[in-house]
Amino acid sequence: MKNDPTLARYSVRKASGEFAPFDETKLRRSLRRSGANDHLMNLVLQEIRGQVYDNMPTKALYKLAYKLLKRLDRPVADRYSLKQAMQELGPSGFPFERFFAEILKSQGYSVKTGLLLNGKCITHEMDVVAESETDLIFVECKYHPLPGSVSDVKVPLYLHARFLDLAASPSIQRDLGGRNLQFRIATNTRFSDDAMTYGRCAKLHLIAWDYPMGKGLRELIDETGLHPVTCISSLARHEKTALLEKGVVLCRHLSEHPKMLGKIGVSSEREKAILKEVEGLCSGK
Repeated sequence: MKNDPTLARYSVRKASGEFAPFDETKLRRSLRRSGANDHLMNLVLQEIRGQVYDNMPTKALYKLAYKLLKRLDRPVADRYSLKQAMQELGPSGFPFERFFAEILKSQGYSVKTGLLLNGKCITHEMDVVAESETDLIFVECKYHPLPGSVSDVKVPLYLHARFLDLAASPSIQRDLGGRNLQFRIATNTRFSDDAMTYGRCAKLHLIAWDYPMGKGLRELIDETGLHPVTCISSLARHEKTALLEKGVVLCRHLSEHPKMLGKIGVSSEREKAILKEVEGLCSGK
């Protein structure tokens, strides 16, 4: 099914309030990334073409596509909901920190969270510390529960000062042992233009949902195959929160420890359906 040229006359309203032309190619790409085959993708697009309207909020467009996918193929719907699922890694920022730590762990790093480190001047709590034979990486995570939220330039400005204090610490220099020292700031939403400009200038590695281009959080999740439990559409919001509070952040963790579902009050009948959904999500099918 080819793109419908009549849809080009429509605009959509982003979470930030900005307007942009309706881009069916972008929607197709999102569906394909979620694992939709041609038949499923065309069913969804056909339905959306009949319901889209000018200045439609992107949130409404997402809800429509998600509702259709959930009815037709839950694992695909779960992967399609990834951006929303990342915003549900709350209410505190700790689950997002643990999630990002798992991504680094899957890349071969030895990872610790919530460490107190002595800088040259003061002590700092670091969200994530990742190590390998060649690298020592300090990561600060900025979690936002609302779509459209932006980490502005004050974030890298402030964290750069903390990182410089750590880099000047004699104890850090001893631990470094000739390895590369790298500073990263990760967010589940996005950075402002000034924040990204400052990050590049100060040699900070900023990671947002779609930044850097082709190497953002979305691509990291695609590459590692790690998905948060908040993706699972069969779970209610309070059940997702209960799992996060028990330290179950990844779908993979749930498949490895299925008894956690019973511990949060899920019935045996629902447990089977949820684990089947998790299996499809983790396997990419």
